Amino acid sequence: MYVESSYQQTLQYLFEKLPMFSRIGKAALKPNLTNITRLCEALGNPQYSFRSIHIAGTNGKGSTSHMLAAVLQNAGYKTGLHTSPHLVDFRERIRINGKPISQQWVIDFVAQNKELIEAIQPSFFEINVAMAFKSFQEEEVDVAIIETGLGGRLDSTNIITPILSIITNISFDHKDLLGNTLQEIAAEKAGIIKHQVPVLIGEQQDETESIFFTKSVQEHSTLYYADASWDLIKIKNEISQCFYKAVDKARMKMYDLNTDLLGSYQHHNIKTVLAATEILIANQGMNLTIEQAIASLAQVKKTTGLRGRWDLLQEKPIVIADVAHNPAGLEQVMQQWKQISAMQKHIVIGFVKDKDVPEALVYFPKDAQFYFCQANVPRALPVEELHQLAASIGLNGNAFPTVETAVNAALANMNEDDALLISGSFFIVGEAIMVAGFSI
Repeated sequence: MYVESSYQQTLQYLFEKLPMFSRIGKAALKPNLTNITRLCEALGNPQYSFRSIHIAGTNGKGSTSHMLAAVLQNAGYKTGLHTSPHLVDFRERIRINGKPISQQWVIDFVAQNKELIEAIQPSFFEINVAMAFKSFQEEEVDVAIIETGLGGRLDSTNIITPILSIITNISFDHKDLLGNTLQEIAAEKAGIIKHQVPVLIGEQQDETESIFFTKSVQEHSTLYYADASWDLIKIKNEISQCFYKAVDKARMKMYDLNTDLLGSYQHHNIKTVLAATEILIANQGMNLTIEQAIASLAQVKKTTGLRGRWDLLQEKPIVIADVAHNPAGLEQVMQQWKQISAMQKHIVIGFVKDKDVPEALVYFPKDAQFYFCQANVPRALPVEELHQLAASIGLNGNAFPTVETAVNAALANMNEDDALLISGSFFIVGEAIMVAGFSI
């Protein structure tokens, strides 16, 4: 109990003392890499003590990071994984071989470095990144998968020199920070491309291809495209597995592949992971095989702890949670939601203020029963505003002051043959998992 109490006090210090983008938005961001550089220098530059793989992109970077971590773990590499944000517990952001760092480690790190934190005044994300690097150094990981927080060029993670850079895809998100065109957004993400470090693009897009090509030429980096290397054909879905045929285009070889990641959008990320595996084998001589990589994808959630991506929380009635939060991500989720058979469909939804909510709402079905809510963060879009926006385009439902009341109302209204989707932000899904008793 003492450790748990001290851990909560430590988190309270971090959450309240340091500006946190996930809570307050743009005001938490620092426009340069000065703070993270100073932090890591004071900690002995731990980011240079392990090999790393850097992953950016608008959507899919979290899933891709976890899948690649599963591949490396199962091949026998001690693997660090840094992702954000978390759903329930801060320690989800920093994992080693799928296990979160201990509460005691968090307590000790903050206690030992409080003077440093007070002197530099980093953002919450900056100290989070420094903690991840230090824990990976202390645990002597063989390789770490590092997911960017936002953008790439000025992201706090962008002080590493990885063995591989990955950019999953480019679509509109955080326009106020990254740009109003796909080209501007791509230029920010391309900031992770390093000198002579190979770069893999998950989804080739006409609008952004020249940005990545030009940057890779400037940095003398070999440019790869996952779509050019792999095809993936869905065969069938079962309740806990999705089955594919994976085609290695260069070798004209076909593999059977199944995964516990059930989102239809995962086929892009799977191709990216298979292409990344080939690059790591060819360029780094890593002790991997494609067959091992494919086998690893069957239990990504169990291996790495990934949650919130087309996450089946309950079977009868069906309850699914997905952290999609921008128009491109929600469009894909809604396409899959259409395929769910149910007597009545229910949707618990909430957003944060800086998302393009009117554009996102266009993808939601008008025949569902909606439960509008807001997460318990300052950045949340007020539920009454969301309710009005939704009503203006014919989405019917009621407004609830909290995620808990919205989820409970939905569950109370459901019959066994109904289905519920919980989506719109990490915060909505995280709170829903906690309050509704869905284990994590």
